[in-house]
Amino acid sequence: MKRYRLTVAYDGTAYHGWQEQSNGITIESVLNETLSEVLKEEIHVIGASRTDAGVHAYGNVAVFDSETRIPPEKISYAVNPYLPSDIRIMRSEEVPADFHPRFTDSVKTYEYHIYHGRIMPPTRRLYAHQVPVPLNLEAMAEACRYIIGTHDFKCFCAAKAQVNSTVRTVLDVQVHPDKPGAEEEIVIEVKGEGFLYNMVRIIVGTLLKVGVQAYPPEHVKEIIESKDRREAGETVPAKGLFLREIRYTK
Repeated sequence: MKRYRLTVAYDGTAYHGWQEQSNGITIESVLNETLSEVLKEEIHVIGASRTDAGVHAYGNVAVFDSETRIPPEKISYAVNPYLPSDIRIMRSEEVPADFHPRFTDSVKTYEYHIYHGRIMPPTRRLYAHQVPVPLNLEAMAEACRYIIGTHDFKCFCAAKAQVNSTVRTVLDVQVHPDKPGAEEEIVIEVKGEGFLYNMVRIIVGTLLKVGVQAYPPEHVKEIIESKDRREAGETVPAKGLFLREIRYTK
């Protein structure tokens, strides 16, 4: 029995998130079913990030144990033809038997796409959140400075989350155009060692409050110190969020 790691990309539009559940189709359930069918054994993947319904990924990570004789790097090619077109295994490799995608030290990078033109292009409607008013990007960039570091981020945690601690470390937050010259779409990039439930989407909602000048950048520091979810911005829609990368540091 060997352990294999998959780097998985998906369009989350049609799915009820990553984690397998009884009330809808999920990324995890599709992977389990397809891997089991192709490898001719019962497979249960363990995912690194349990992304919510509608969230997309370029590089989520999952592992599974198998007795397959398919070479590790060929598993992706063997399985992809049987997956729906909105899920792809980008890479497959063997890892040590004790490797765990959630409990091994890592840095996760998320990006949130915002379209702030007046009319949303149809091709972006499923992958960006529209904010059809001017945004002060300089003020938003300044507000990012108050988020970076190790803090109690209770204000950026969904009320129903059940966690032992709301202290997390955010390594970097940036606001920049999606592409050079493409000023209509911006990306808020958040990098950290771990995140609370809906944390990135609430950070984005808070930065948007700064962007529309509802309050000054330095007020973000006061929001964090308050530890009060009601003080922060709204939870922006899932469709603009992408898990870009999980980089393991060990």
